[in-house]
Amino acid sequence: MRFEIITIFPGFFSGFLENGILRRALAEGLVEVGVHDLRAFTHDRHRTVDDRPFGGGEGMVLKPQPIAEALAALGVEPRGPKAQPEESTECQGTTSVAPNSPLHEERALAPAQDRPTVILLSAQGRPFIQAVARQIASMDRVILLCGRYEGVDERINELYCDFELSIGDYVLSGGELAAAVVIDAAMRLIPGVLGNEASSEFESFGAADAAITTDAEGVPRSQHGSGGLLDYPHYTRPAEFGGLKVPEPLVNGDHQAIRRWRREQQLRKTLANRPDLLENAVLSKEDCKLLDAIRKIQPACIDTEWSKS
Repeated sequence: MRFEIITIFPGFFSGFLENGILRRALAEGLVEVGVHDLRAFTHDRHRTVDDRPFGGGEGMVLKPQPIAEALAALGVEPRGPKAQPEESTECQGTTSVAPNSPLHEERALAPAQDRPTVILLSAQGRPFIQAVARQIASMDRVILLCGRYEGVDERINELYCDFELSIGDYVLSGGELAAAVVIDAAMRLIPGVLGNEASSEFESFGAADAAITTDAEGVPRSQHGSGGLLDYPHYTRPAEFGGLKVPEPLVNGDHQAIRRWRREQQLRKTLANRPDLLENAVLSKEDCKLLDAIRKIQPACIDTEWSKS
């Protein structure tokens, strides 16, 4: 798989590409990353990439011409403007598929054939979630366009981009950090990148337990697939630290007891920190009963003043 990054700060990615799992993946040829300086596609002595917005307002906007030339150098030609959705008399909030569900993302992110997938990193984009990372990891070539200032001229989005992505409900100075997040989340899902292939299964937002191959060499599996929930807590040695001991189920050697404890903790963590994930999580009847019992003694996360601001 190959990522292409278009940015006005190519030096930003030096440290990111030279450390950790990504460095090893690059060295082994499992992932390729090309970083392209947008200013190299300008034609004035000041290497200008931005201009004032039509209609007035604060800030500057990235000009379309340098971006178009950068994309052309990467083999991407413009297409017709995106078709606008037809107006409907139905309630706009009504949909047969949850907007953040994996099924919705699979429909929305299908790349065009024989063409790199072009992603605009923008605060106006759809949420970047694990389901999107999995789909990006299955693509052959992805171009990440890093926005700056007030954003990118919308005609670039209409003529070149397959979709916009946002890594959260906050605003960054540019898309470079978002590009690093997308690359890191997607590349670790590519076969061979992680030392243990199961590492990407048994973690937050991972596959449902039934979708994971169980029991190696007759040994019962002590992990539990998250099925869209948050991960369970982890402990290592020493067995006691700061007056706190490792939970008893983790040290008694009973794999089934460990699995039950970990599933309960996944439900507790998700209810406490991300109750919204429960709506699309894969839950068994046993999970639902356990969740009902947890709800009676543990309220969901409190909507505090800082979360409202």
